[in-house]
Amino acid sequence: MELTLLDAAAMRRLNRRATGRRGLTDVLAFPLPQPGGALLGDVYICRAAAERWVKNGGRVEEELVRLTVHGTLHVLGYDHPEGRGRTRSAMWLRQERYVRRLRGGREQR
Repeated sequence: MELTLLDAAAMRRLNRRATGRRGLTDVLAFPLPQPGGALLGDVYICRAAAERWVKNGGRVEEELVRLTVHGTLHVLGYDHPEGRGRTRSAMWLRQERYVRRLRGGREQR
């Protein structure tokens, strides 16, 4: 898997080109299935978008970990609904479990 950090302008361009949506997004992931069943993928993360989404004194570094896990799960074939059910989906719960493990099991502050 390749992880690329993009600035806001580059992420807007990629979002438009890849999804047809205008505006800034925090993470885009592209699975690249290979012959023989191997799986590669590209994950693009925008720190500027992560900084905008961090709320209540959250840490940008933790959000970057979360976005990396999120993109990786998309590459592996996981998905979530849009809208309100997103944070209750199986993918989201798995994501948060991995984020906690990567943080050493500490709860969020």
